[in-house]
Amino acid sequence: MGYLVVLVTASSADEAGRIGQAVVHERLAACANLVPSIASTYWWQGKVEQAGEALLILKTREDLLEALQDRVRVLHSYSVPEVIALRLVGGYPDYLRWIDESVRAPERP
Repeated sequence: MGYLVVLVTASSADEAGRIGQAVVHERLAACANLVPSIASTYWWQGKVEQAGEALLILKTREDLLEALQDRVRVLHSYSVPEVIALRLVGGYPDYLRWIDESVRAPERP
């Protein structure tokens, strides 16, 4: 089973915090770290924009990525939220085991 670090930018620390709380509470992520203030420069609708944002760093498993992305999309204010997953090539075994114990696939209706 693979593990991921998922990066999500948000319009504010409050928004990022709400998203992080929700996905951890719902067990889609084992942990959410919040970097409250970053400066972003990016292309949007044909021009370069600059904005202050917050960065959310989530730890999860690969099999939960789709459900995590879907949930972030529902909770996020952006029409195209950044949800970027980076595969972990290694990690402290006890930490990876803790991720396994902390997350679970959502129940299907």
